[in-house]
Amino acid sequence: MGFLPVYFYFIVLSFIVSLLVYSGNRYRYIKLFPPFLFVTMTAEFIGSYLFSLGKNNLYIYNFFSVLEFCFYLYVISLLIINQRIKKIIRLTSIFYAIISIVNIVFIQGMDTVHTITYSIGCLIIVMASIYYFYELFRMPKSVRLSRNPAFWICSGLLFFYICGFPLFAFINFWSRFRWVVNSFDSIMMILNIFLYSLFTIGLLCSRPPKFTSSSS
Repeated sequence: MGFLPVYFYFIVLSFIVSLLVYSGNRYRYIKLFPPFLFVTMTAEFIGSYLFSLGKNNLYIYNFFSVLEFCFYLYVISLLIINQRIKKIIRLTSIFYAIISIVNIVFIQGMDTVHTITYSIGCLIIVMASIYYFYELFRMPKSVRLSRNPAFWICSGLLFFYICGFPLFAFINFWSRFRWVVNSFDSIMMILNIFLYSLFTIGLLCSRPPKFTSSSS
């Protein structure tokens, strides 16, 4: 298993926690995470294994990233209160999937990173996450953020894709700097660890607190 990246084990941890909090969970979007994280682990395992053999694995990550963007947009749409924005986000995810697949298959190709549509996906996730926070902080009642799973999940997505956008959108520019090229994997490693760590915190927060009563 030496071919697996460090962040893979953070995905495994999130997956295990998602299974532990699944039963009786009151949040609909939380119940979507176990199958998604399982698919994530599978894609990462196969991709890393192919890389260790010196084989091209970009087609796996390309198609998985499209699924990933669509999943996150659907989750965010479940968190949005405004029905109009909710529908816009879901329609956007459908159009994004179509455009991305066309780009991967016919334009940029399956053997290269689909930087154009990946960058667009980053922007869409960032805008959707920002709108979630806009609604969150406009709520008439105060919300305890530390116990709000959606807050942790959207915080992870916002940070990950804000950092990911300049990396992929200007990848041709960054390729001029050797230190950026050499540090790219390390940067993505840190971002992934941060993302799945916040997912794990959010999943743990989704469990209802247990109260104990004492009889006198």
